[in-house]
Amino acid sequence: MRGIRILQGFVLLCILLVPVVIIVFLKTMTSNTYEIPIYYESGVDNPLMECDFVENKQHAIPDFSFTSQDNETIGRADMEGKITVVDFFFTSCPSICPVMSTEMERVDDVFRDVDDVQIFSISIDPDFDTPEILQEYATLHQATKGKWFFLTGDKEVTYDLARCGFILPAMDGGDVPDDFVHSDKFVLIDEEGRIRGYYSGTNREEVDRLILETKILLYGKE
Repeated sequence: MRGIRILQGFVLLCILLVPVVIIVFLKTMTSNTYEIPIYYESGVDNPLMECDFVENKQHAIPDFSFTSQDNETIGRADMEGKITVVDFFFTSCPSICPVMSTEMERVDDVFRDVDDVQIFSISIDPDFDTPEILQEYATLHQATKGKWFFLTGDKEVTYDLARCGFILPAMDGGDVPDDFVHSDKFVLIDEEGRIRGYYSGTNREEVDRLILETKILLYGKE
């Protein structure tokens, strides 16, 4: 009887050790990779023909030029060779923008001393959001100078850029803040101007993922 119990104990021990052996094998004999997708490698579907997309070609952010909170001209050329996190917002937004900007503060803080990462927050209400207004907003959110740019420019260009460049919804609300429509997404753009990810700017876990994937892209550049 005692021998049977010893045998049973040995079998149970072996069963319990199997997961441990598998984990050790995976950690020592395999390598883990974290794949970050490249969006729209074969072009963008354009069923409504609103945008002049090139068929069967990698989509990249088109040329644009806006004015920053410091009255500097900032645009597509400044994205070359850098990783850029982009969102669309407006300073008088009564709903999601304050949360988005607070979450973007975390992104700014993490990459404060990293020259190859920058943030573009583009206003969809350029009639109200002058560089002076954007400067106040930047100060409110403790934006790092030369890192986090709040941008304003021609309204038609802005909306075309949102829809056809970053593939995000945007709708002019006129004089009624509640009528403006824009996405809550933060968009991760690599050094070649390709879209690498969309993340909800109102969801802390999604922003954590953005920070992680930005670091992975950054490490891949080195």
